[in-house]
Amino acid sequence: MGFSLFASFYSFLATTKIRNANPYTPINPQNNNLLLLLLPNNKTQFSTTLIDGHGVEGAVAKVESLKHVLRESGDCLECLDLIDAAQRLGIDSLLQEEIEAVLKRQYFLLNALEFDPMIDLHKAALLFRHLTQQGFLVTPNLFKIFLDEEGKFNKELRHDIKGLTSLHEASQLCMHGDDILEEAQNFSSHWLNAWVVVHVNHHSATFVHNTLLHPYHKALPQFMLPNYFGDKQWTNKWIHTLQDVAKVNFNTTQRLRQYELKQFTKWWKESDLGRELNFARNQPMKWYIASLSCLTDVCHSEQRIQLAKAIAFVYLIDDIFDVFGTLEELTMFAEVVCRWDLVAAEKLPSCMRICFKSLLEVTNEISDQIYQKHGWNPATSLQTAWGKLCKAFLVEAEWFSSGHWPSAEEYLRNGRVSTGVHVTLVHVFFLLGQQISNQTVELLEEDLDIVSCSATILRLWDDMGSAKDENQEGRDGSYVKYYMKEHPSTSFSATQKHIMWKISEAWKSLNREWLYCNPLFPSQFTQASLNIARAVPLFYSYGRNQSLPTFEQHMERLLFHSLDI
Repeated sequence: MGFSLFASFYSFLATTKIRNANPYTPINPQNNNLLLLLLPNNKTQFSTTLIDGHGVEGAVAKVESLKHVLRESGDCLECLDLIDAAQRLGIDSLLQEEIEAVLKRQYFLLNALEFDPMIDLHKAALLFRHLTQQGFLVTPNLFKIFLDEEGKFNKELRHDIKGLTSLHEASQLCMHGDDILEEAQNFSSHWLNAWVVVHVNHHSATFVHNTLLHPYHKALPQFMLPNYFGDKQWTNKWIHTLQDVAKVNFNTTQRLRQYELKQFTKWWKESDLGRELNFARNQPMKWYIASLSCLTDVCHSEQRIQLAKAIAFVYLIDDIFDVFGTLEELTMFAEVVCRWDLVAAEKLPSCMRICFKSLLEVTNEISDQIYQKHGWNPATSLQTAWGKLCKAFLVEAEWFSSGHWPSAEEYLRNGRVSTGVHVTLVHVFFLLGQQISNQTVELLEEDLDIVSCSATILRLWDDMGSAKDENQEGRDGSYVKYYMKEHPSTSFSATQKHIMWKISEAWKSLNREWLYCNPLFPSQFTQASLNIARAVPLFYSYGRNQSLPTFEQHMERLLFHSLDI
């Protein structure tokens, strides 16, 4: 149980010295210009010495030069390439106003019928993706000039590798009914895969391979960032400036992540849950990374630590249902959580009682914090969400105990809840503290489409790997098992293709919900929902032995490997 990386992790915790005995020595953001640039609207203040000034002043000057380029350059492609590189390097937030101005100008020109019919594929795909991601409504008909009489992409484009990679990136924004984008994805993936096989040693091969595995829209930039310091032969003349800023930005935020991880791990150790629930997973680093994946903005430091605690309980309670309790005990536990009944908890087995009491303490702590900050007590909503999760776990336990085989779709309906995505996003919503009202709280208790889409992607992807990354012999079912039971003549390979199709369909729905988000909910909540789906391939990239080497490598790079400046 646990990763080999844990050895270096605990060594880090033991040896890391954050300046001064008290890690919270106030600083003024005005004295740290890069930190100031990182903060939304230049308003939020951190009280931490985790961020030092090495390289910051030079990086700030370079940010200003990049802003100048975006403001003054009349070269559309230069600006689009610069925006693309900034996004991949995770520094687009530093250029937010200038990027928005550039894209507004391009959107105006597009609608004013000043679109260049001689545009190349790379530029057209960049324009479509950036405008769409920024929230502008752009029709995929933009790509009709690249289609032949049969509605297929012109085969001559198969030689344009730069254009194909950009087209593949743009196709990830496909929604239901976007036939052109579906064709774009099929065309680009086919020819890019064919090219990589033949050009293994080409300088762009790794970049193309990474694009196929982790396209920008379906990946988390902070995890992919190291790939963009050597994998591609960048043509953007500003790339070295962008990379210099990105390195300082990465190292700066890495110190903050290390501090957050240390704070969260301190809570985990003091809770003693790892010892009391010794049958359960003990993976504080994974739980923190899950929180970081969900809330990526630097200003959400405190929220990430609290969210990681909630995520820890999702895993702990899952293990209680999966590997520990009898059905009678699990039924009692679910009832206690649903009623939030501390008295009834006394009748539970020791580990269940300890888990519930700790859950109650953390929920009260989070609720009090949110009430103090935002004037709304979310305790009832959080309790309801935990009860909903336990009911879903109990349903699965009852199926196992009775020998009942649900249909694949029945399993998936319940499995969306048992992923823990819903309870996680309920915490995210209240921790963000934006647009909280009776209406949004009521909607949140229902199955919001954007939540269900992310949960579907997680459940299906996890089940495809049989959820054995923890080396546990539990009671989990899987969509694969139930689907093949319903369709006995279907091979495992065909089942995998069916699941990948369902994941693709869920992504189309998620794209719709993300691009046409409900205005009742803050954009950061919508982004958190998208980020959960983006993180899934990283969390569930199974190797031959169903371990998670890819995820382990990403964690190590993100938390412990600083970049040379």
